[in-house]
Amino acid sequence: MSLDEITTRISRAARAHGRDAAAIRLIAVSKEQPADRVLPVLRAGHRLFGENRVQEAAGKWPDWRAEFGPLDVHLLGPLQSNKARAAMELFQAIHSLDRPKLAQTLARLAQDMGTCPDLFVQVNTGAEPQKAGVLPDDADDFIAQCRALDLPVVGLMCIPPVDEDPAAHFDALAQMAARNGLESLSMGMSDDFETAIAHGATHVRVGSAIFGARK
Repeated sequence: MSLDEITTRISRAARAHGRDAAAIRLIAVSKEQPADRVLPVLRAGHRLFGENRVQEAAGKWPDWRAEFGPLDVHLLGPLQSNKARAAMELFQAIHSLDRPKLAQTLARLAQDMGTCPDLFVQVNTGAEPQKAGVLPDDADDFIAQCRALDLPVVGLMCIPPVDEDPAAHFDALAQMAARNGLESLSMGMSDDFETAIAHGATHVRVGSAIFGARK
């Protein structure tokens, strides 16, 4: 698979569901990928990437920004409160806002720094005990709490259980977003992004289908 093929599939899926492909952003998930796989995608002109860890991202993106100019890098993985400032300085969006303590930390830092990345609330749609994210029943209240803190919550994110049909989870997330007046939906990965687009995804997170399997 390649960047061009994924882009073509996104356009085809958007068209099939009466959507504008330009409204769907492809996050190339570069976590744990070596430079010799990421650089060709940068050279091809792609400018939106996803990382899972603050430390790993800090080790490569400042240099690549110096070389390639402005790049959007989004944090997809869990964020510890003690790494929040570094994350806010490095990322244009954080997709893993999932608990009150983190929300309070981000709000305090946003006041201090005068800026804040776009935020997605991560919802644990499958209520899996090993997975991060707000439980579906708690999502509306948590979104309201974040808004009361003046946080720029733009959307919701989910990672469906691997052994379940993702469509039901994508649909549930879309309904949650609509109910709360949120326009962005971060959902869909290499195996199911076309299904996610059918259910309204605005951000799809594709890694191995672009870069190859992680070593």
